[in-house]
Amino acid sequence: MSALTIHHRHAGPAALARPHSEAWRWQVHRMLADLRDVLLSESPTADDGWLAARGAGVLRERTTLLARLAVLSRRALHEPALEQVRREVNRLLVDVDHHLQRRRDLVWDEVELELGGSE
Repeated sequence: MSALTIHHRHAGPAALARPHSEAWRWQVHRMLADLRDVLLSESPTADDGWLAARGAGVLRERTTLLARLAVLSRRALHEPALEQVRREVNRLLVDVDHHLQRRRDLVWDEVELELGGSE
């Protein structure tokens, strides 16, 4: 499941575009909690050869995203400047979507390595 899918499922396409209410704050907070669950549910990466370095990079990236997510989750509830929070949440969603794509690419490369490649 992509970060943008979570965003659209919970917030609706326009909800993060207009941060004007306490309902928006709680909606974003819930969406970020779901996103945290998605990131935490990732399984460990490959330990084999050249994929190990890429796998470690994916885990480091996930740790960074989780830290950003935790800060934004608190800020969404308490920050007076909601427009800045909205921009940062939207940027985080894009970054998480890219991270999930890199994770899917790594899993695909693991399978390809096990099967012997495309030859």
